[in-house]
Amino acid sequence: MADEEPVDPATVGEADAPPVEERPYKVIFEANKCIGAGKCAEVSENWSMDIETGLARPETYFFGEDDLEHNVRAAEVCPAKKDVGVIHVVDRRTGEEIAPDPEGDGTLSVDW
Repeated sequence: MADEEPVDPATVGEADAPPVEERPYKVIFEANKCIGAGKCAEVSENWSMDIETGLARPETYFFGEDDLEHNVRAAEVCPAKKDVGVIHVVDRRTGEEIAPDPEGDGTLSVDW
């Protein structure tokens, strides 16, 4: 078995992504760690609860400035992972996590 490099979470979804100029932000969602609290759907029009799975679901993963504030809020209110959250808002231009950014340094806080 060949040694594989770890996946850089900032690159997830970029192969089929719209141009960065059009949609400079994206969501990385750790769906396998979602606890179905629904807080994200309460504060963001981009998030809804899937009736079949009981888990959150984003309507889109890539968005512009107009949708940044409510997606950041969804990431901030997510109670999963002991309030660290499973919704990560990333600036595609820099690769830095905007929210929840628990370390305060822009490092992606995904558990992969």
